[in-house]
Amino acid sequence: MNSLTGRAALHLCRRTAVVAAGGFPFQAVRVCHGGESSKGSVSTKKRGYDITRNPHLNKGMAFTLEERLQLGIHGLLPPCFLSQDVQVLRVMKSYETRVNPLDKYILLMTLQDRNEKLFYRVLTSDIEEFMPIVYTPTVGLACQQYGLAFRRPRFEIDLEDDASDGDGKATGGKPLEEPPQRRDPVAKKQPLKKKMKRRLRLLGQEEVQTQRSRPRNAEVTMMRTMKVKMRAPRRRSGGELPSPPAPSVCPSIPSSSDSSSSSDEDEESLSEGEMALLMEEVEEKKKLISTIRNKPWRMKRRLTHLNFSHQAALGIAHLLMMAMAKEGLSRKEAAKRIWMVDSKGLIVKGRSHLNHEKEEFAHEHPHLKTLEEAVHTIKPTAIIGVAAIGGAFTEKIIKDMASYNERPIIFALSNPTSKAECTAEQCYNITEGRGIFASGSPFSKVTLADGRSFYPGQGNNAYVFPGVALGIIACRVRHISDDIFLTTAEAIADMVTEEHLAEGRLYPPLKSIREVSFKIAVKIVNYAYKHNVASVYPEPKDKEAFVLSHIYSPDYDSFTLDTYAWPQEAMNVQDV
Repeated sequence: MNSLTGRAALHLCRRTAVVAAGGFPFQAVRVCHGGESSKGSVSTKKRGYDITRNPHLNKGMAFTLEERLQLGIHGLLPPCFLSQDVQVLRVMKSYETRVNPLDKYILLMTLQDRNEKLFYRVLTSDIEEFMPIVYTPTVGLACQQYGLAFRRPRFEIDLEDDASDGDGKATGGKPLEEPPQRRDPVAKKQPLKKKMKRRLRLLGQEEVQTQRSRPRNAEVTMMRTMKVKMRAPRRRSGGELPSPPAPSVCPSIPSSSDSSSSSDEDEESLSEGEMALLMEEVEEKKKLISTIRNKPWRMKRRLTHLNFSHQAALGIAHLLMMAMAKEGLSRKEAAKRIWMVDSKGLIVKGRSHLNHEKEEFAHEHPHLKTLEEAVHTIKPTAIIGVAAIGGAFTEKIIKDMASYNERPIIFALSNPTSKAECTAEQCYNITEGRGIFASGSPFSKVTLADGRSFYPGQGNNAYVFPGVALGIIACRVRHISDDIFLTTAEAIADMVTEEHLAEGRLYPPLKSIREVSFKIAVKIVNYAYKHNVASVYPEPKDKEAFVLSHIYSPDYDSFTLDTYAWPQEAMNVQDV
């Protein structure tokens, strides 16, 4: 094998120490090993090409000679044997030759299509390095350049205009949202030449897209179809479906507050992330604001301003109301502390273009057309942007927030990075380091002129969904209430230490994401059994060991058939 760069070897040849007693009870990253699972052998009826072309089974050149012979793939692989560690090093070497994030994304997604275990081994070897590639912000670029990134179907929803036709169907697991493919009923009936002309009109200026642009007047019909077709599989299986497409592809789909296992990611994921951020900020304010140093700082005192765009803002608002209700406020009183701005301006009573969801947050107040006017007039404690309008938090807005608050809370959560309402550098510089900042896309460390350094927090779904899903699957929760997400937010906030807050972190470091997920899962399991929503009985005594038994392992499975030998004397061949 070719020599490796120092950086690649450093990534793959380290071992993460086991956290001391009371911490994470298992080794979070274990890279330098043979890559073979300690479990018994796995049986499969597939043979030959079906093995090497199945990403769930394929191990590449890590198949042993016995496995190759028994599975019928001996002639399909080079006469060479590699451990999983060596395979990871080879992937890293190839990865480091890529400069463009989209090229890196395509490399990793192609690896997942080919060898799923190896993909997750690479991913867990350095989560901080790979997360911005397989997730925000590169995933947004991959969606925009979907025609270039597409290699193999992963998730498809049939969106014919007739809702009675077909079902939404998953074509494989996926680590991120991908734009749905929609069949074109018009193009199917056209001659080939007209089809091609019609397709060419849908292409970008310099790129080939594989998804069809939808006219605005088709959105309502499409959403009605999606709601019908995503409900049907859920009723049949009672299981979990892949998340709906991102808001840029799919406008908001109203859902009930008490959702099933296929809950809307946009409505929930940002919500509990925001709650965690606000709760962490509450703890910080207890120590930093002298005027309330000896008084409890409660959520019900907070005045929040949401830059409204879609269902995500409503999800954030509803979870904030739940937290306030937990501290004694009524729903009506909690709603009065939340203000929203949409494309028409401040949401107030008597204004046009208000649906029933927005009306709950409409207050008696003169109408204000711009976000700047609203912030200047209302003087909020926190502003949360989810409108996907780049630069919406102008210098004046940030300065106003800094003048009203000792520690202004500024969350620029829109993705991708180009759509962020402001950057971390702008927030910290304009507020002179007093701003409490979080973003949807990752930002690098910011160092001010006085030498202080801040690590911007990223409101990343990765902090929430793996742990929530692990806990729900482990104890088979059949109905997911909003209380579960509130419990998750509280768990994440509890994991933020004084050292993290001093560095400006509002979340635990991303490198500890597996520890975070494990602790969240344990919290969910405890909650499920306490509130009688679990379906696995008897209740496990050791919840941590119970959750550990459900954690996915990227170690390779063994496909060698179990064999045994007779005593030597019984195996003697009788001859004439």
